[in-house]
This record gives sequence, C-alpha cells and structure tokens, in this order.
Amino acid sequence: MDIDLWWLLLFPAFFGLGWLAARVDMRAVLKQAREVPAGFYKGLDALVDDRTDVAARSLAEVARAHPQALEVQLSLGKLYRRRGENDRAIRLHQQVLEQPDLSNEQKALVRFELSQDFHKAGLVDRAEEILVKLLPSQTMGRAAREQLLSIYQQDRDWEKAVATARELRSDAHSFQHEVAQFFCELAQGALYQSDYDKARRYVQEAFAANRKCVRASILLGDIEVATGQPDAAIAAWQAIEKQNYEYLAMAAERLFDAYESLGKAAEGIALLRGYQRTFSQLELTDLLYQKVATYEGEAKALEAVREAVHARPNLLGVYRLVEAQMDELSPEGRMDAEVARALIMKHAQRLTVHRCKRCNFRSRAFFWHCPACGEWESFTPNRSETH
Repeated sequence: MDIDLWWLLLFPAFFGLGWLAARVDMRAVLKQAREVPAGFYKGLDALVDDRTDVAARSLAEVARAHPQALEVQLSLGKLYRRRGENDRAIRLHQQVLEQPDLSNEQKALVRFELSQDFHKAGLVDRAEEILVKLLPSQTMGRAAREQLLSIYQQDRDWEKAVATARELRSDAHSFQHEVAQFFCELAQGALYQSDYDKARRYVQEAFAANRKCVRASILLGDIEVATGQPDAAIAAWQAIEKQNYEYLAMAAERLFDAYESLGKAAEGIALLRGYQRTFSQLELTDLLYQKVATYEGEAKALEAVREAVHARPNLLGVYRLVEAQMDELSPEGRMDAEVARALIMKHAQRLTVHRCKRCNFRSRAFFWHCPACGEWESFTPNRSETH
C-alpha cells in the first residue's frame, strides 16, 4: 500500500515536470524565431513565389548583417549561381573562405560551392583544380568525384571518366553501365582514326563492363566490316536481339548491306521481314519497302508495307503506304494522294520523335547520351508519336 501511495504522489510531479519542460522548449523556440531576421522570411517568401531578384536582395541584407551565418551565405551563393550571377557567387564564397573561424569541414563545403561557381561560369580548369584537392575530404570527397565525372564527360575526357567512375563504384551504383559507354566513346574515336586494333580493345573493355551493351555490338560490327569480315559483322549485329531487341532497327540497314556484300540479299530481306513480324514496334517499314522493291518488285514491297502498317499503324507507315500506291491512281486521285501524303509527312516530322525515358526530353535525332539530363542509353531507339 505504501508503494501505491508513492506512485499516486509521483504522478502529479512527473506531469508538472513535463509541462514545465514543454514550456521551456516553447519559450526557446519562440525566442529563436524572434531572433531570425525579417529579411530571411521575406527572402523565403520571394523564393516560394519564384521572385529570385527580391529573394537575392533580402538574403544579401541578412548575410551582411550576419556574416558568420554560414548557411545564409551558402544559400545566397547558390541563389546568385541560379540567377547566372556567377561573379557575385565567386566573390561571396571567396570572402567566406577568408573567415578565420571556419572548421575544415566548413571550408570543404565552401570550396565545393566555389567549384560549382567556376564550373557554371565556364572556368572548368579552376573548378577541376578545386575538386581534385577536395578528393581526400571525408565529407565532400564523393561529391567532388561526382562533379569531376560530370566535367570529364563534358570535356569528353573518357579515360579520366572511366577512372573516376570506377572510384565511385558502390553497392548502390556500380557505374558499369556508364563505364561501358565511355569505352564505346573511345572505340568510336579510334574507329574514326582507322585504328581498328585499339577500337577492338575498347569494345572488349565495354563488354567487360556491361555484356549487354548494345552500342558495343554495333561498333564491333562496324569494325568487322571495316576489316573485311562481313560474316563476323552479321554475328555481332544479330547478337543485339538477345541484348535488347528494340535496338535492332539501328543495325538493320547495316545487316542488310553485309548480306548484300556477300551476295545474299534474299537472306537479308528475309531477316528484315522476320524482325518486322516478330517485333512490330521496330522502325523498319521504310527500309523493308526499299529493299523489297529493289529485289522483288513494287507489288511485293506494297504487300510488305501493308502488313507492317496493319500490324502497327503509324504516320510514317501510312505515308509510305500512300506513296506505294500512287502509281495506280488516276491523275486526279494522284493529286489528292499528294495532298494527303504531304499532310501526313508534316505531322509525322512534328510528332514522331525519340524520347528520353528518364526526363522525357524529345528529339528527332537519336543520342546515346541525353543532352538534357545526361543519362546514358536512355533514348528510345525507335521513334514514337507524341501528342
């Protein structure tokens, strides 16, 4: 009974202590809120409304009144950079670095921001110099490597990009996909210079990084053709079917040309027909029409186009279908068909595009490296109709 009595007495005491602690915390919060400069709230409100000029002026006032507030200085620097005022951002971060009481971690953070200023201003060498010095940093080392990787890709320094990407490897991201593309860039450069041995070595490195690298297979086929090995080229390009069949359209004309060079045009056409029937989404209608018309006649070509369009209706296919039948029309009917064909092509050119699967950037040209978001091998190999 004595223990129960003690508990009854202690409960109100605990309750009172909790109430008192809450009051103390609330007073501290209110005190801190009153100490935040009004200019900070004004700048924050302007940022929400996307009025960056007002936000920059307000934060600059706060920064001048509180030069030791590192977070405010860094935020102001980022805002300057966002507005394209790179010189002001550079001066601000250089001034912050002169403060004597910064810790090593704080200095590393400011230097990283300064490197971003230089990069944005086009002073890539200055940015790289700072980032290289930050590599040993425990807090900013990885971020510095990531920025260096971006710079090396921008400068097309693929060997440094390979080395940096390998240093960034982790369980979360192996970077093997990117490394394979970097080696493909090196192989492409060697191929342009007719250095086929070096190009072949780079392609093998690409496969070692990513055995499903379609681009490496395309390049390997190009190397085989350049060195007089069309059979080996056909094998390299046909391997794409197992890697990612959506890219077969990019190798289709190369495949037919290789068969044609061997005197096996009929086998090449049969292969194209097989791909068209098996993978109706491949962009093969034009190519198939041209080759069938050349070797089997217009009637067979029209039949092939009609089959493709019925399997997957699209503007480019309908354009080719109309064109294939124009010779059979009367003069009046041909004039009507010309109008329809021109209208179809106009809309096809506007609506039929490659699209980045990551950022949805659209382009009539195909890119291995998205110019908008920087992702590799993200473009749809076959154009699609957008609305």
